[in-house]
Amino acid sequence: MQGWLRPLVRVAVVLLAILGAYALVRVKRAELVDFVVPRTAAARYLAHEPLYRPEDGHYQYKYFPVFAPLMAPFALLPKEVAELAWFTLLAGMAWAFLRTSIVALPARRQSIQLLGWTTFFLTGKFLVKELAFGQFNLPMALLMLGAVLAAQKGRGVAAGVCLAVGACVKPYTLVLLPWLTVTQGWRAVVACLAVLSAGLLLPVTSYGWNGNLMLLSEWYRTVVQTTGPNLLSADNMSFASMWAKWLHPSDLASTFALISATVAVAFGFVAMARRRLVSEPNYLEGAYFLVLVPLLSPQGWDYVLLLAAPAYVLVVDRWKDLPPGWRVAAATAFFLTSFTIFDLLGRTLYLGLMELAAVSAGAVLLAACVFRLRWQASA
Repeated sequence: MQGWLRPLVRVAVVLLAILGAYALVRVKRAELVDFVVPRTAAARYLAHEPLYRPEDGHYQYKYFPVFAPLMAPFALLPKEVAELAWFTLLAGMAWAFLRTSIVALPARRQSIQLLGWTTFFLTGKFLVKELAFGQFNLPMALLMLGAVLAAQKGRGVAAGVCLAVGACVKPYTLVLLPWLTVTQGWRAVVACLAVLSAGLLLPVTSYGWNGNLMLLSEWYRTVVQTTGPNLLSADNMSFASMWAKWLHPSDLASTFALISATVAVAFGFVAMARRRLVSEPNYLEGAYFLVLVPLLSPQGWDYVLLLAAPAYVLVVDRWKDLPPGWRVAAATAFFLTSFTIFDLLGRTLYLGLMELAAVSAGAVLLAACVFRLRWQASA
């Protein structure tokens, strides 16, 4: 095959694979249900209509107001074209996120091929849901990982900008703000807050000052009012959900959730305090906080754990550095997070594990393994 033809064939094969995957999704789903939500909000934004509507039920718009105008190009396209375009972009972002998670790993010990296939295997459950729902965790993941890459290159301001742009997609990215503050300095924090403030003010151009304040108030109301009903959902893996499943929704469960979140973030600070012991500390610290994202968010759905790809890469690459007991913990974390699948385990075992918040426990174990690697100065 001629040299110029080979790249074209590869592109054609990839596009056919994406089209095949999209066709398979559409056989089982009438639409990309999560993609429809911000696309609808974008159409409302362009028409200067309210974004947050309780009558939308489970599919209420819960993003910051600024995300609506960012989605405006998709609102201008026919729905079928917009969905296919977004699905294609998601597939590209999935490849980019996994690839970058591996390439960015400092002092890599395993081959790119081994880490690539293993990480794809461990994150496959989350990636399938992300693509099938038409979700928006992958652009956020790339921006958070972009902040880590910028920090690796000593570009703290760029790291702050990446986090701010990511927060305009989903506020989850602000979980990395403690890391940014401690490791990148005040300029990075100022850049982050400046860009985020500009994003929060953007809807003023369409709704005016008072209208924008109303939108922000409605966003807060929507998030608060929709949190409680979702705590016992099988797919919710947050600390709040974990304790609600163990103790039933109560003030005691909320207190333990707050304590768990505080302890988890505190261990992140301990990890940062030991960063001088390794040559490149940012990757592990970013990986640790990325695992925490779905645990800290009260509405942390299990597929948000695709953000843990850098943590999976790190633990697999440093597997031999972990003591035997910690390898058992890591293997348990892999099983509980990646292989608690209905079709694999069957109804009874799957629902039993979900009631026990198995995915939450697995994520905690994964974060603990990442912390252990820093404690023994292996990464």
